[in-house]
Amino acid sequence: MPEINTPLLEQIRDRFAQIDHCPQQGPRIFFENAGGALTLNSVVKTSQDYAAIPDNQGRDNPGSHELVRVINKAKEDMAVFMNAPGGQFFVGESGTELLFRLIMNACLGTGAGQVLGTTLEHPATRSACDRWTRVAGQSHVLVEHDDATGTVTAEGYAAKVTPDTKVATIVHTSPVTGMGVDLEAVAAAIRAVAPECYIIVDGIQHAAHGRIDLTAYDVDGYVISPYKVFSRHGYGVAWISDRLTALPHNSLLDGPADNWEMGTRDTGSYATMSDVVSYFEWLGEQVSDATDRRAKFVAAGEAIHAQEKALTDAMIHGTGNLPGLAEMEKVTILGGVDNPAREGLVSLRVEGVPSVDVVRLLNEQGIRTHLRKADHYSGNILTPLGMDSCVRVSMCHYNSVAEVAQFLGAMKTIAA
Repeated sequence: MPEINTPLLEQIRDRFAQIDHCPQQGPRIFFENAGGALTLNSVVKTSQDYAAIPDNQGRDNPGSHELVRVINKAKEDMAVFMNAPGGQFFVGESGTELLFRLIMNACLGTGAGQVLGTTLEHPATRSACDRWTRVAGQSHVLVEHDDATGTVTAEGYAAKVTPDTKVATIVHTSPVTGMGVDLEAVAAAIRAVAPECYIIVDGIQHAAHGRIDLTAYDVDGYVISPYKVFSRHGYGVAWISDRLTALPHNSLLDGPADNWEMGTRDTGSYATMSDVVSYFEWLGEQVSDATDRRAKFVAAGEAIHAQEKALTDAMIHGTGNLPGLAEMEKVTILGGVDNPAREGLVSLRVEGVPSVDVVRLLNEQGIRTHLRKADHYSGNILTPLGMDSCVRVSMCHYNSVAEVAQFLGAMKTIAA
């Protein structure tokens, strides 16, 4: 599928708040999508509307009935969007909190054995596994990711999985390298040796790129942070399989056995997820003739992938008469120049220019990027490369090649 054409891109950009300006900074290019994507205008409106509603859920009055309907609809919307095979969706405090909760219950509910993860993962999963394996008397084993490609393979997992692997964690896309993981292949490699393993996925960085298929993945948990997929801060979303649902978990005495929510959640959080799903459906209608709802989501994901590949190709290889990052002698690109696992993100270093200064110089020209340091968030990626920091340039499908050209013009001077 070709990248998104200019008329459609204009329609897409019109649907997002602050697409080309910041209330504090003024005009700017937003290449900080991995830190939190732009917000749909519909989400802004829905959030305001639901903030005013006093009716509690589960009461016998028209207002409460409507809240329950909205929640149920959002769960149905997400089930089609992610192609969920049964199980349930629920919201929590954040993506990180939900990953901790899923991993805690999986570790405590499975007994002695191995918990398998990788050095590629965000500390949300690695920290949770470190804590709860020690509490549960399990061992925590890490698959080493490939420094050169910035990802981890099914073969890497296959080398470490054992029949007593009780829990496995997978990051769908790295927030530092920007590289995706072949989730279906990794899960199959795990299940070939440990078929009853509980597989929990950090989908936080991947979700904005679409192309989520929980049926194909054969996993037990998938967590996203809505503020990274066109919604807002203040909540996370998890899907869990029926068998993960059935594990012992925190709940109220004599309450519903399958309830994983802690207290009454914000109906607006569910409603804004319906806004996100509606956006993907609309996009699928613009780029295909699909009439089936799931097919629209698939088409939208393919269009997003094509657009983001066009953007990263332009950034790496150049556009017009502007040289790309690969042609700038002082620039090092994490994960290599031509990497098919790349998802809308380029992390880089400039020889002789501290990354903090690169971010500052770009920001002074109205180009928003982000500094990643070798700390508890990114040290697992940067330290093995001998880097103390890097510049993360993260794009989304609503960004344009013209914005990439402005970035390259600035980088040509910075990296001279």
